[in-house]
Amino acid sequence: MLVLAATPIGRVGDAPPRLAEELAGADVVAAEDTRRLKRLASELGVEVGGRVVSYFEGNEAARTPQLLEALEAGQRVVLVTDAGMPSVSDPGYRLVAAAVGADVHVTAVPGPSAVLTALAVSGLPVDRFCFEGFLPRKAGERGRRLAELATEPRTMVFFESPHRTAATLAAMAEAFGADRPAAVCRELTKTYEEVRRGPLAELADWAVEGVRGEITLVVAGALPATRNTDPESLRAAVDQLVEDGMSRKDAVADVARTTGLPKREVYQVVHTDDD
Repeated sequence: MLVLAATPIGRVGDAPPRLAEELAGADVVAAEDTRRLKRLASELGVEVGGRVVSYFEGNEAARTPQLLEALEAGQRVVLVTDAGMPSVSDPGYRLVAAAVGADVHVTAVPGPSAVLTALAVSGLPVDRFCFEGFLPRKAGERGRRLAELATEPRTMVFFESPHRTAATLAAMAEAFGADRPAAVCRELTKTYEEVRRGPLAELADWAVEGVRGEITLVVAGALPATRNTDPESLRAAVDQLVEDGMSRKDAVADVARTTGLPKREVYQVVHTDDD
């Protein structure tokens, strides 16, 4: 049996009781970082009884056949990563796929998840969401990926490194619109946990000062088009709001929100009309 065991994302006290049982009873424990596993086991007050092997991005391809061999021999293999659920932006998918292909039973020890924790505290809609993992590091590739997601109606969850958070938030503001609601969740469940909520542009400005710790970003999905989005209708909607006393800038932003269009597109339509 292959057991995917969730590990704490911050506080050891959040570990599910079954985690200690699985670590003690495993024939093989495959760990993303064997040193962290040793520390975790010590904090849980449990002795790992089976063989411990490393299983990380660099050796995942080579180690998978070895672990599959152990599984097919009837051994109980427990897979743990540094934090959260294995295979979710962490090593594990290859082994799960190989085990399923070999008709080996796969189960999981549920537990802490940065994705679900961030969603729960974000204050954004959680009835429908999608997890996008880490965005590409290169600006061009990242921009193309975000452009593809600009009309995604579901709340989106991303992982990001602290030194790229400001650039990513700025790119999101450009692709999704400066006013798109979002939340930056930092150091979830840890001592210095922080959740910053606000429009993407505002969060991007805040992050320029520097962000530390484990980062999870939650971004609201695009609003469904509730009005016609042809140029004439967009101009009429902006003009009506201006006539009602709203500034032209705020009117453009409001129409962008209600149609789900990027603010710059609405602005361009109105500006073209003015020219």
